[in-house]
Amino acid sequence: MPPKAPLNPFTFPRPPLLERTPRHLQVKWQDVVIADTKDAFWVLETTHPPTYYLPPSSILAPLAKSSHSSFCEWKGKATYWDIILPKKASSVEDFKGGKGDKVRNRIWSYEDPTDGFKPIKDYVSFYAGPWDCYVDGELVKPQPGDFYGGWVTSEIVGQVKGGPGTWGW
Repeated sequence: MPPKAPLNPFTFPRPPLLERTPRHLQVKWQDVVIADTKDAFWVLETTHPPTYYLPPSSILAPLAKSSHSSFCEWKGKATYWDIILPKKASSVEDFKGGKGDKVRNRIWSYEDPTDGFKPIKDYVSFYAGPWDCYVDGELVKPQPGDFYGGWVTSEIVGQVKGGPGTWGW
């Protein structure tokens, strides 16, 4: 596979751009795939690494709606989801027993997004942790801080919002 072109988040638009991406996205817990798709969207916003939205059909482990919500000025009200992560997982079936540690509010979606983001209705986005997230086989790093949910890959160049000194960018 040829190297990917560098992506500089300072050149991403504001308001953000929503577009389909053919990239292969996976979320794994202990090497067990809990989400897998090549039919996702990404959101590109100034100073942020891409945030990926996966179709509900790509989620292989059960999610439970959380009472938590937040509001994005561009996308609208976000709904959050909880997942129970088994202490030992060898298959996706291990997620269905309801035994393990509940991870709260690290997955979100938009049930009624604003007009410009209607295509991601009910699509799901994962913070890059505590599980492992992959883009085309590359393990991503989480966007700095604990507020934004972007996925940082090796093609991201320059600083991104979220770390110390970047609030208010």
